[in-house]
Amino acid sequence: MYLLRPTQLGRKIETVLMVFDLEGLGLQHLWKPAVEVYQQFFASMEANYPETVKNILIVRAPKLFPVAFNLVKSFITEETRRKIVILGGNWKQELPKFISPDQLPVEFGGTLTDPDGNPKCLTKINYGGQVPKSYYLHNQVKVQYEHTATVGRGSSLQVEFEILFPGCVLRWQFESERADIGFGVFLKTKQGQRQRVGEMTEVLPSQRYNAHLVPEDGSLTCLQAGVYVLRFDNTYSLIHAKKVSYTVEVLLPDRASQEKLQGLEATKPSPAQ
Repeated sequence: MYLLRPTQLGRKIETVLMVFDLEGLGLQHLWKPAVEVYQQFFASMEANYPETVKNILIVRAPKLFPVAFNLVKSFITEETRRKIVILGGNWKQELPKFISPDQLPVEFGGTLTDPDGNPKCLTKINYGGQVPKSYYLHNQVKVQYEHTATVGRGSSLQVEFEILFPGCVLRWQFESERADIGFGVFLKTKQGQRQRVGEMTEVLPSQRYNAHLVPEDGSLTCLQAGVYVLRFDNTYSLIHAKKVSYTVEVLLPDRASQEKLQGLEATKPSPAQ
């Protein structure tokens, strides 16, 4: 996001228009500490700059966007939510209707370039990317887990979650004590009864994680409704039981934005044959 200072424009700025380019938004961005940063951003904006937002424009929103939006929308007032506009595949043609083309980079459908002709206007916009490892902080986040259980030697622990409709996201975090633990996700093929691993559909292949050294976190988009089983596997250890601490959440999509995206997808012109 790039904002001109009042001294540059020669007039007072009373409202701002934000453009969120969501290209590349993926499950890795639903990592809980990252989501909390987005929540704090919107909470701070609403608390300190109420009614200064003219519009929030969303471009290149992936199918995951309704889930991500549902995580932060409680921090956004109803008045601000009404100012959110999701643009479809023709967003480059739509943006100039909100922003003067001479203030909009060529990269986003306008006519503005850098002095050297760069259409991305790198002198005005700081684009996102990979965080340099020199910025990494260690042991700064202390995770508070909701559940703790002991997985006996030669056994496993199955945690079930019912997903009522496609598009929901399962998100988990866990750590083990003193030794690794196996983990995988399965979908039950029979409801109302316990099933062995071989009787269920494998969704995320089971593998061993060194969660005693580094806490493990992950997520999964549920493509169909049903009962999903998160399985902590200690069947390979015939001597040691494993203590596991974990938190699992089901993230629901925002239905309004999901319907909007589906509508935009339905109106997208078919590629030329």
